[in-house]
Amino acid sequence: SYPHRCCPCSSKQPSMALSKRLNVRLPPEVNRILLVKNLPFSISAEEMYDIFGKYGAIRQIRVGNTPETRGTAFVVYEDIFDAKNACDHLSGFNVCNRYLVVLYYQPTKVQKKVSVETKREEIDRIKAKYGLGTPKAQ
Repeated sequence: SYPHRCCPCSSKQPSMALSKRLNVRLPPEVNRILLVKNLPFSISAEEMYDIFGKYGAIRQIRVGNTPETRGTAFVVYEDIFDAKNACDHLSGFNVCNRYLVVLYYQPTKVQKKVSVETKREEIDRIKAKYGLGTPKAQ
């Protein structure tokens, strides 16, 4: 017969850990995606799973493999609280005599940076088109 009273699953109250999570308000920058910088260039995805997997289930790890992205990685956790725990504990962690920089990935900051560069290029094109910003010939 359901519900039964022999075990905690029959209570209508959420578990203690779950209720603590429901009452926690995280800062707005906290998300499931971590940006990791200052990694040794020789680090493998398996080593990344060993380091970051201790803090929870990982959905994906992307290790940079181009000259511009070497030494960086993205770590995507299944749960936002696991990502927060990893960020709190692994920022400054020493790997092969390099101290990790672990941040929350913020795509809006990346987009703002790109849009500022785009706007600057657009302004330079307009200045060139109308001969603005250059010294006048005498």
